[in-house]
Amino acid sequence: MNNNQSTWVDSEDNHATFLAHMTTQPGVYRMLSDSNEVLYVGKAYNLQKRLHSYFQKNNLPRKTALLMNQVQRIEVTVTRTENEAFILENTLIKKHKPRYNVLLRDDKSYPYIILDEKSVFPRLSLVRSKKKIEGRYFGPYPSADAARETLQFLQKLFGIRQCSDIFFKNRKRPCLQYQIKRCSAPCVGLIEEALYRQALDYALLFLQGKNTTIIDALAAQMQAASVALEYEKATRLRDRIKLLHKTQEQQHVISGDANCDILGLAVEGRHVCVTVLSIRLGQLLASQAYFPSVPAETDAAEIIESFISQYYGSDRPQAVSSYEEILVPELLTDAAALSAFLREQYHVEVHIKKPQRGIKLKWLAMAKDNAKVALQQHTNHAKRLLEQFNALSTLLDTPAEIGRIECFDISHASGEATVASCVTFDRQGACTRDYRRYHIKDINPGDDYAALKQAVLRHFSHILAQQLPLPDLLLIDGGKGQLSAVHSVLVELGLDELLLLGIAKGEGRKPGLETLFLFGQKQGIHCSDDAIALHLLQQVRDEAHRFAITGHRKLRDKRRVRSNLETIAGIGPKRRQRLLEHFGGWQELKRAHPDELMKVPGISPILAQRIYDSLHS
Repeated sequence: MNNNQSTWVDSEDNHATFLAHMTTQPGVYRMLSDSNEVLYVGKAYNLQKRLHSYFQKNNLPRKTALLMNQVQRIEVTVTRTENEAFILENTLIKKHKPRYNVLLRDDKSYPYIILDEKSVFPRLSLVRSKKKIEGRYFGPYPSADAARETLQFLQKLFGIRQCSDIFFKNRKRPCLQYQIKRCSAPCVGLIEEALYRQALDYALLFLQGKNTTIIDALAAQMQAASVALEYEKATRLRDRIKLLHKTQEQQHVISGDANCDILGLAVEGRHVCVTVLSIRLGQLLASQAYFPSVPAETDAAEIIESFISQYYGSDRPQAVSSYEEILVPELLTDAAALSAFLREQYHVEVHIKKPQRGIKLKWLAMAKDNAKVALQQHTNHAKRLLEQFNALSTLLDTPAEIGRIECFDISHASGEATVASCVTFDRQGACTRDYRRYHIKDINPGDDYAALKQAVLRHFSHILAQQLPLPDLLLIDGGKGQLSAVHSVLVELGLDELLLLGIAKGEGRKPGLETLFLFGQKQGIHCSDDAIALHLLQQVRDEAHRFAITGHRKLRDKRRVRSNLETIAGIGPKRRQRLLEHFGGWQELKRAHPDELMKVPGISPILAQRIYDSLHS
């Protein structure tokens, strides 16, 4: 990638000069406002030709006209190829989140199944694409649940290992996965390399959707085992074939043998839904709905193009995909360029088509129907949230509408492993990417006020330092005492104008009997148990409590095991390290029998029993 160029575009002469000197090479352009906000990021095979289209006097689309009224400067980055432009555009969109681009609200990467081929006994595992791990990739999957379900099936059917390399190298006896027949225990030599590789080949065929090939191969093996009077082996193979047939029956929604992804689109005002249906050998394996943030007046083709670029992404290693086509509901201007981009990413030919007739047109209609249903459910939820936020603004009589709520909660067990949580909700629901946990240190055990003050101080110090958005409402799980503690920190930070609300549990801690305390008002606020504003506050508070207690339990369990080890006579730092390396972590160490503990160098029978007793006391 090459040099940046930029110019001010606030006069016609500047436009002409800018375009006259613009390169015809491929690249990415960024449109900025007078406050240097990135308004739009785009790519082009020919930068001069693409940018020229923005300065036409007539026939500009409404969205483009609105954009250009705010643009004061354009920056460009020249790339060697159009594929590099795709990659850079996707990176910049995720970084800057320009409001005139189509943005997937969920900015995380999508899940893949990866085969780590470096090991003698390769493992299959679930990864997000941001992890630059070498291996053979399958995906992306529409959701992590779909990928996990596939991995669990492969475990059950073929016994492919999923444990980490540290755990694998240090096993001396089979783990629980072998006992429940979900692993063939290559770690302790209970399966030969050739047989493991054969099972792995079948697993890869399954990931490519080639179930029929697997069934034919297993049927031949079953017949050979029967002829050789190996009836137990034949029975195991028969059970595998049955399981594969059962999976085919459950998944056989679409006929044919196609491998493709189908994109459905539904638009209702500013609300948009894109569904992804994953078809492998004519079977619907998974589906997922996405709700991108879309500027007004964005046409359907641009939504689909932007979705393909972001969903199939570029912030991952090169992957081997098991699909051959992406069926789309609109004709795309950049379809050929997108196909070339995916070909370079996946090393297979992936065609992007809008079907005109036949079974594929019916599949597209099914994807569209799914999108319509999902969008209706989403808009109903969005309308409900909007009503709740508006009702909350009315209840608290705020001068401006409440659009963003942050809520703090504290969790501990008699002062042990104190964790504070902060969750964020806006008018679209939970903003999980903004959730934060704080491990509380250096306070008296059980001092909730001190814990709250420390968490709020750390949280808002970071927000001010990074110039991140402040909430319209700060919600605290507690009453007047908690509010006073938090307000003292806000005063220290110069945020004493922040709207501060406490939600205190009522008699018997029953939902609907809560009292609300708005800082600065003497009287509490009581709502009826069917008040939608109260329902919103309860939802936010409960989510903060869930997030806090989950973090607390993880920290508590880890500290207890660590603490128990540290108090055992004869166990120093080196032996602790050996134990953890041998068993691959705290959980496996806790499960270990004294006989297994004795296999670690330096652990005598007496010491092994002492460790076991301490961890299970």
